[in-house]
Amino acid sequence: MAIILVFISVILFVLADVAVREFSRKIIEKKKRREREEALSVSLKLDFTREARTLKRVEVENPVARILCVDDEEVILGSFRKILVMDGYSVDTVETGQEALGLIQTHHYDFIFTDLKMPEMDGVDVVKSAKHIRPDIDVVIITGYATVETAVECMKFGAMDYVQKPFTEDELLVFVKKALIKRQDRVQKQLKPKVQIMHLPEADRVTTGEFSIPGGVFVSKGHCWASMAQDGAVKIGVDDFAKKLIGRVDDVEFPNMGMTVKAGQPLFSVRQKHRRVQFNAPVSGRVVKINSALGKDCEALDLTPYSRNWICVIDADGLDVDTPSLKIGKSAVAFFQEDIELFRKFMKDLGAKDASEVQRDDLLYAGALEHLDDEQWERITKEFFRRDNAWVKSNRFIEAGGA
Repeated sequence: MAIILVFISVILFVLADVAVREFSRKIIEKKKRREREEALSVSLKLDFTREARTLKRVEVENPVARILCVDDEEVILGSFRKILVMDGYSVDTVETGQEALGLIQTHHYDFIFTDLKMPEMDGVDVVKSAKHIRPDIDVVIITGYATVETAVECMKFGAMDYVQKPFTEDELLVFVKKALIKRQDRVQKQLKPKVQIMHLPEADRVTTGEFSIPGGVFVSKGHCWASMAQDGAVKIGVDDFAKKLIGRVDDVEFPNMGMTVKAGQPLFSVRQKHRRVQFNAPVSGRVVKINSALGKDCEALDLTPYSRNWICVIDADGLDVDTPSLKIGKSAVAFFQEDIELFRKFMKDLGAKDASEVQRDDLLYAGALEHLDDEQWERITKEFFRRDNAWVKSNRFIEAGGA
């Protein structure tokens, strides 16, 4: 009987807790709604003409995102303000492209929504100019059925997507939420060209937005890392430069146990869909162990390519000959920095699909190789990851004029 009473008490406590949480959530939502309604009402009385003649601004506390809308129809702008502000976005609206371009030079926005057909400056020119002035802002085209084809063409100039009018409130909210998720995913993949040396305990999780090298770990010119034990056993894996730029790894092709390999010869590969990246051995010796656990969980490499996520162990027999060609400490950092710059130039010379993205704001993007076609993939992986010991100049491709 006592057990039943305890069980009932626990159930009642859980239900009461859920009810209180739901009640609190509704109160908070009602408060936010009143604040947003008030912000909409007040905005109509404020004068922002000193910034732009037709500017109307509605700001909310802790906005989900900041959006600039440009359309020559006030009724469309009014719909944007009401729908988006009530869902937690801060919204500026103007009626001309020239005003929009003036605002993005002095204000930070996450998105620009621009109508395609406008007098004086149309949406195509807004896209081109906005992406030139502020390439970090995502531009969305507002279009009617008759101009969908032109809206799609605008994506070649850097537009993120297009929304078709007329739209319902739900359709606009769903579209903006999807666009925000897409933007957040891209921002999370941005890599600053900065290289840091980590302490070994930190190697269990690398920094998302930077390149990392554990202290005391050697790096080969083909972007393998090598950690050497006193008995001559060398753990080997892919370094952070290789993993971040390759992106997703679907499978690891391990070397055969007991095989003998010379430094610079093929050792293992990683696979992404149907494409492979071959990595050469940083040292000579015999393969004495493979990390079969990694083969069952390749996603572990997303946390770190170092530490426990080694690929194989080599019983080295010529470290005195091999180590001079490896990098460690400050020389490894300098090598990463050289290859980051080389990679940026290489992508630009290739005319890769996302070359403009790679160059933008001095950033690289995680998984940049995922967007290459097969020929580009082959050229760039050969240049960076299949280097042998004869490879000596990090600017070989550039000096050759891209040939």
